[in-house]
Amino acid sequence: MSVVGIDLGFLNCYIAVARSGGIETIANEYSDRCTPACISLGSRTRAIGNAAKSQIVTNVRNTLHGFKKLHGRSFDDPIVQTERIRLPYELQKMPNGSAGVKVRYLEEERPFAIEQVTGMLLAKLKETSENALKKPVADCVISIPSFFTDAERRSVMAAAQVAGLNCLRLMNETTAVALAYGIYKQDLPPLDEKPRNVVFIDMGHSAYQVSVCAFNKGKLKVLATTFDPYLGGRNFDEALVDYFCDEFKTKYKINVKENSRALLRLYQECEKLKKLMSANASDLPLNIECFMNDLDVSSKMNRAQFEQLCVSLFARVEPPLKAVMEQANLQREDVSSIEIVGGATRIPAVKEQITKFFLKDISTTLNADEAVARGCALQCAILSPAFKVREFSITDTVPYSITLRWKTSFEDGTGECEVFCKNHPAPFSKVITFHKKEPFELEAFYTNLHEVPYPDARIGNFTIQNVFPQSDGDSSKVKVKVRINIHGIFSVASASVIEKQNIEGDHSDASMETETSFKDESKDDVDKMQVDQEDGHQKCHAEHTPEEEIDHTGTKTKSTPSEKQDRLNQTTKRGKVKSIDLPIQSSLCRQLGQDLLNSYIENEGKMIMQDKLEKERNDAKNAVEEYVYDFRDKLGTVYEKFITQEDLNKLSAVLGDTENWLYEEGEDQPKQIYVDKLQELKKYGQPIQMRYVEHEERPKALTDLGRKIQLVMKVIEAYRNKDERYDHLDPAEMEKVEKYISEAMNWLNSKMNAQNKLSLTQDPVVKVSEIVAKSKELDNFCNPIIYKPKPKVEIAEDNAKGNSEHNGQMDGQSGTETKSDTTKDSSQHTKSSGEMEVD
Repeated sequence: MSVVGIDLGFLNCYIAVARSGGIETIANEYSDRCTPACISLGSRTRAIGNAAKSQIVTNVRNTLHGFKKLHGRSFDDPIVQTERIRLPYELQKMPNGSAGVKVRYLEEERPFAIEQVTGMLLAKLKETSENALKKPVADCVISIPSFFTDAERRSVMAAAQVAGLNCLRLMNETTAVALAYGIYKQDLPPLDEKPRNVVFIDMGHSAYQVSVCAFNKGKLKVLATTFDPYLGGRNFDEALVDYFCDEFKTKYKINVKENSRALLRLYQECEKLKKLMSANASDLPLNIECFMNDLDVSSKMNRAQFEQLCVSLFARVEPPLKAVMEQANLQREDVSSIEIVGGATRIPAVKEQITKFFLKDISTTLNADEAVARGCALQCAILSPAFKVREFSITDTVPYSITLRWKTSFEDGTGECEVFCKNHPAPFSKVITFHKKEPFELEAFYTNLHEVPYPDARIGNFTIQNVFPQSDGDSSKVKVKVRINIHGIFSVASASVIEKQNIEGDHSDASMETETSFKDESKDDVDKMQVDQEDGHQKCHAEHTPEEEIDHTGTKTKSTPSEKQDRLNQTTKRGKVKSIDLPIQSSLCRQLGQDLLNSYIENEGKMIMQDKLEKERNDAKNAVEEYVYDFRDKLGTVYEKFITQEDLNKLSAVLGDTENWLYEEGEDQPKQIYVDKLQELKKYGQPIQMRYVEHEERPKALTDLGRKIQLVMKVIEAYRNKDERYDHLDPAEMEKVEKYISEAMNWLNSKMNAQNKLSLTQDPVVKVSEIVAKSKELDNFCNPIIYKPKPKVEIAEDNAKGNSEHNGQMDGQSGTETKSDTTKDSSQHTKSSGEMEVD
């Protein structure tokens, strides 16, 4: 089993895998550890990653990039409309109202949902990791920004399903960085001591996130997280682009923003310039050839000018730092270190702002680009049963406060309860008790919409069904479990009704617990924190968390476990209770329907098959082209002697015709046509190739056979001269050997004479394979006879017996074994003394 961590970035993606006792970032087919988040769709196939990035300028309308911010959003969302202006491809409203893209694929206009687009990218990353690991990959952990709402998180989960991945956890990027930092630290304070507080700052291409984490041995707790979702490396690129657009307008009288190709090229050059300015303070040139209207443009910029240009952007670095310290209730001196990751943190002025705020040096011990992927791979290894990882518990936070609302029978008509406050620990489950006589609906929404970078406060509606009054007409007691799961997604996990079964003579106890007089108003009973086993997070210890109760006024009280036990005991005395699970109907904001998701999965499968068929077709076409060029080259060199002039002219004409066909009507043919074309060419080429190969390899095969004949003849000669080494050989068998060798000599001589009479342009009389077969046949026939070992020399009986006893005592070997050893020795001696051992 293999586990992978995927850093799904706005600009680039990274894949880390757990193997060989550590975490490793893997490279793609271009030997690059970073894969651009880019997809290019063509008339026959898709290019994803590095291949797609090279087509951004050439296939501008059909190359998709920068789509991460469109997840889980409607087409009319202000963010989508803002992004739409920046993107060179067309966005489209999907039938369910969500944002999608419209591109030309397989010669027709096709709409794709954002889940499909990210699914394509994830499928590519899955393929890359499978190629590196040489085994299938299913389980993964995918990183997302900590500010993603429920709708955005569910959208990314759907994209993972489209790609055929089993996402064990959606992990907040700063939490992944914190895990990568903390799990290897050996000097963390013990659990009973004050934790070490570390600030993690991640500024990537499109967003800026800050989190404060408290570390103890084997434990990480996120205290608070803040963010600016609209500040990142691309904002600095945009500032440069706007500056140069204005300059080129005055200097060259061109409007760059009207030409999407020119604008993309300018963005690419400005990104390079920004990186150079991070390392160099002097004037740096910007030169682009054939930029627009056949004009070459040039300009220059230095770091001081750049910083002046981006003053307003640098001013946005501090507020999230201030906010995170306030939310975590920490002072600057409580922070032990500041870790920075993300490409944009390399900008000197950004570092300067952070240092100025914390009044201490920042640390760059983590790999700025790969830390998120490494943290995700570690989390995946922790969650996977196939890996043994050091005990390390992770407690994340809820980014926004969440409130539940329901209808009541009172004047105001609604009841409300904030179930999760901002920066509440997660994953977390709470049980709330309602008293109802009929089915009821719970509406979940974000409490403070101004804090949420999303236009809709709704999370979803949950209808608790099959609620009826008790047999005595009283309200039923309904326990509802709400949960923030391991992915940071809110849900109403389960609901059950508590049915009373009163014992005889105990009719007075209508209620199981002391309730307030507001029967229909919810009595919100928040049970002891549970981190469910199915959340895959068994390592969080629930027993350290006190039980919370929230009454109808919203005030919290803490009750000890013994008080709860007393209450349960009273209940048990009064009557028996029975818990019945209730069905819940969910209607989630921007939820993707299962039918639609299945159709996306099916479409992805078809596109993968189309890519595979197209690759096979291209490979077949390339094989024909390669054969034409390779054979033509060899006809003028190594094959020259093996073809007549007439055949040479004929074959050259065939190769020329094939080449012309390839670039005309053969440009776009089915795979089978190319396969047939190659077979046709090989009919001409193989005889020549065969003559060349035979000519090259024949001398070695003939020499080898001749040497073996000579060796056997030497043995025959020695045998005739009564050499004592061979006096044990059977005369009849030696006669057969002599006869066989004579025939082999005649066969070899006749074949060599016949071959020598032929020219190089004629097919050979004897093939190398026949000579090799003859050589093998000789070995099999002659060697067993001529290398037959001498029989064992008889030893005096007494000596043999004595030796046998001696050996028996010393080595525990029987006399039989001794004999066989002697035979073995003598045969070895025979071979070595004869010096006739032949390969």
